[in-house]
Amino acid sequence: MTRILQSTNMAKIAVTDGMEGKAILLLEKAGHEVVNESFTQEQLLGGALDGVQAIIVRSATKLTEDVIQACASELKVIARAGVGVDNIDLEAAGTLGIPVVNAPQASTQSVVELTIGHLLASLRFLPRANEGMKLGRWEKNTLKGTELHGKSLGLIGFGRIAQGVSRVARSFGMEVHAFDPYVPERIAKAEHTRLHKSIESLFSSCTHISIHCNLNDETYHLVNLERIRMMPTIGTDGIPCGNHIVNCARGGIVDERETLDALNSGELTSLALDVFEIEPVDANHPLLQHENFHGTPHIGASTLEAQLRVGMSIVDSVLDILDGKSCDFVVNQSYLE
Repeated sequence: MTRILQSTNMAKIAVTDGMEGKAILLLEKAGHEVVNESFTQEQLLGGALDGVQAIIVRSATKLTEDVIQACASELKVIARAGVGVDNIDLEAAGTLGIPVVNAPQASTQSVVELTIGHLLASLRFLPRANEGMKLGRWEKNTLKGTELHGKSLGLIGFGRIAQGVSRVARSFGMEVHAFDPYVPERIAKAEHTRLHKSIESLFSSCTHISIHCNLNDETYHLVNLERIRMMPTIGTDGIPCGNHIVNCARGGIVDERETLDALNSGELTSLALDVFEIEPVDANHPLLQHENFHGTPHIGASTLEAQLRVGMSIVDSVLDILDGKSCDFVVNQSYLE
């Protein structure tokens, strides 16, 4: 349970990308000054955060090495109100002795549900059916979809979110596979999931792919035309179902140009993205014009429940570190060492 006791060390805390109001109120009740304001990159580099002891960001604020150095004199903790921390230079923070914390568990359920929602929307043509009806078309005889039951789902990454997706997918009757070189076999076995030794083996085995890994040098454009061409298009039940990809993890893992080529050639049946390489997405992005694509504007964690959990988790971590206590969610290895 999140505490509301007053901290012994009063601090100035910058919340640069917004946060659940109840969480901000808890920081203030603990006696801290909260600056809830967004800044441009130029302002950040110019020292807009100088004098703060804690910075809480989401995905919009980019805490590069230069930005961190510009405000490092009094900074004691950087917090990411969410999971992904690729907008924070972890090594630079660690070198300066600044821990970076995140909230890895808070948005799990929300992203699991959105992933399944995108899969269902793709297979049952929900966006196209809705748009067609608005235009006066009754396409009952042409929008014949397929079921999740009897199909093979490949999960790239097998952390908390992917394991949650695995459980829901199995309840639909899917055969679940995963590729994650950092996860031991016993965890996959416990989740009744087949763990593959290579990404190529995963693509070659699955009609449906869902992405649940971080963006880094290893995973940049991991999903490309070469691997899409490996995917089967017939389910384990013998039904021609096509091949489908969903990404609710991080933009840049999917090569958007090559997946568009695959959609245009028919080598990929559908693509659904909640995250994009460049955000916000330009309205003229060619993917948005393709009938077999649908997207959402990075809303994986955008539920009332998830944002409340994220805020409360981050408040606990920030207060712990400001009070000189240990925290379970420090993510920069260079600081831990």
